Amino acid sequence: MASAPESSMRLGMAGGVLGFALGGFFDGILLHQILQWHHFLSLVPGEALRDLRMQILADGMFHVAVYLIATLGLLLLWGARRAMAPAGAGGRLLGAALLGFAAWQAVDVVVFHWLVGIHRVRVDVPDPLTWDIGWLVLTGLPPLALGLWLRRRPGPPSPGQSAGGPRGVVAALGLVLLVLGAAPVAALPPAGVTTVLVLFRSGVTPDQAFAAAIAAGGRVAWSDPAAGLLAVDLRDGGSVLDLYRGGALLVGRSAITGGCLGWTRLAV
Repeated sequence: MASAPESSMRLGMAGGVLGFALGGFFDGILLHQILQWHHFLSLVPGEALRDLRMQILADGMFHVAVYLIATLGLLLLWGARRAMAPAGAGGRLLGAALLGFAAWQAVDVVVFHWLVGIHRVRVDVPDPLTWDIGWLVLTGLPPLALGLWLRRRPGPPSPGQSAGGPRGVVAALGLVLLVLGAAPVAALPPAGVTTVLVLFRSGVTPDQAFAAAIAAGGRVAWSDPAAGLLAVDLRDGGSVLDLYRGGALLVGRSAITGGCLGWTRLAV
């Protein structure tokens, strides 16, 4: 049986990983999908990687990675469930989640924006550094400060003075519901949109791509010059599964894309 400090450490790790995943969901949903300020690989040099198909594919893979991190956090939380009983466990869990959220913002800006340089908060402005710093201040410092306060807040004078079980369980359930709610939101297409973007595998010819869209019961509303990326209207009950059978690599409505295809302005 784990000691009290070890159990508390496991709970903190679970909360931190879940908060880190929530930071990724927040970033992807707001910056990639709603505001569309950048793609994950917006600033990567090279004609092949700057291709729109690769940009959208990278956004989808980014969300897949965040789903995996969230799954790891949920597994860690289940493994640390016995640590929710002591008084103050709920506050420590939420504090760890807020620190994880802040950590995501710092890692994203410092590593991906400044060190690796694959994207910035906004890539279409003359001074992207100002936007990077502003984003980090607005979304990183408040959760960092609140998380530290919750983690350092003193508990009861003696272990038997109060019971923390119910509050710890409520905090854990709330965090789980938040993560489980963010994941499907990241995969939803915009409300009322019946058009999906279909990214076809390399080697699928334009004729094959159009034929696959028609065979799936869809109507082609837009195509890139190489027909590797099609906007297909499925309002009449077309089949996403048939699109995959016809050579699609990613379809905008599928959860695997994280919604990045469905939200892109090309689908309008």
